[in-house]
Amino acid sequence: MAEVDSFTFPDVAQAIIDKDYVLDERMLLSFQVKRKNEVVENGWSLNEVSIERKSTTMLELFVQIDQRPLSRWGCDGIICATPTGSTAYAFSAGGPVLWPEVQALVLLPIAAHALFARPMVIAPSSTIIVTIESTDATLSADALRKMDLQKDDQVSLTKNGTLITLAHLKSTIFTDRLVAKFKLPVEGWRGE
Repeated sequence: MAEVDSFTFPDVAQAIIDKDYVLDERMLLSFQVKRKNEVVENGWSLNEVSIERKSTTMLELFVQIDQRPLSRWGCDGIICATPTGSTAYAFSAGGPVLWPEVQALVLLPIAAHALFARPMVIAPSSTIIVTIESTDATLSADALRKMDLQKDDQVSLTKNGTLITLAHLKSTIFTDRLVAKFKLPVEGWRGE
């Protein structure tokens, strides 16, 4: 995959021909959906997996980490993101930015009706299990692949054992890309 911001196709083609790019390995997220103790779906994502309500009613989720109960949330959904996805949907929902080199997962409830509903940074060796305790939920992987979930379905989220290689057309430090992407003020505290 290639990161192409303001480049034109001829620029990209020439960079590939000249081998003028930097390769960067990124972690992936795996998901597995079990229904009545039977696996009905397996998949992966580069950015995030979200579980969200399909109707106007609140979604009831029970979350466990490494087979230990974490919390039950009445919410609009939950996002589990990789470091790459931490600057995408998870960031828009109030999650932290993780540098690409950080091996961790972000777990973020969406609009949870709870006292403890903050974004969490989870060890990459952990297994997160989300049980759907209400109906009408949908799973989305990178907003591309979608699946309807039923009451009592269990979604298991883990670090994928495979890395994906991205090509950056210019050698820029992640901090510089972050500043450019979000137009962060770097000249004086008021951006002057």
